[in-house]
Amino acid sequence: MTPSPDKRSSGNPATQAQLDLTVKQQREQKRQEKLAEYQKQVARRKRGKLVWWVVGSVASLAVIGLVVASFVFAPAPAPSYEAGNSTGQEIDGVQTFENRSDHTQDPVTYEQNPPAGGPHNPYWLNCGIYTEPQQNEHAVHSMEHGAIWVTYDPARVDEAGIDALKAVMPSSYAILSPYPDMDTPVAVSGWNHQLKVDDPADPRIKEFFTEYWRSQNVPEPNATCSGAIDGPGKA
Repeated sequence: MTPSPDKRSSGNPATQAQLDLTVKQQREQKRQEKLAEYQKQVARRKRGKLVWWVVGSVASLAVIGLVVASFVFAPAPAPSYEAGNSTGQEIDGVQTFENRSDHTQDPVTYEQNPPAGGPHNPYWLNCGIYTEPQQNEHAVHSMEHGAIWVTYDPARVDEAGIDALKAVMPSSYAILSPYPDMDTPVAVSGWNHQLKVDDPADPRIKEFFTEYWRSQNVPEPNATCSGAIDGPGKA
């Protein structure tokens, strides 16, 4: 009988026993080496899973952070007012006028400064925020449609004051623009109504919007405040 390749034979029993022990040790060593290699592979797979778990967790936290930041740092939504919400409330300091509402292509000298109504250009000023002064005749036409025109003297109202005015501006039917050389830092004008204040954060400005924004008492209620003239400096 031919001996197996990994088993050596000897005629001496003691020598043969030593050879058998050496073969067993070699087999055990190979088994241990295979076991060690398997354990290494298992450890590598575990490390790989851990790395992907960490990467996935970090990515998830980053997404959550972005979502939270989008809410925390998102600009505050524009305030909303009810159209035609006039209740006849008396707001301290509001002046009331009687103005004509005819159209004209000619420059107009207005009785109020800034204007609070009167003859105006056939094309209205598109509502929005402007960084430059606007032509009276176009802005007055916007007020005829129910818009509120907020004007400020740039020499007396700083950036913080402008931000305070923006904070009370609704998303439509409102105009904000500088108006140099007014007799007051801030004027808030609706058709035939006007409020002049010293402080851009005066709470009466918001009351004015509540009472007169998109009033149904203007000459052309519910007419649009877009699709006409974009003045200079439109933000």
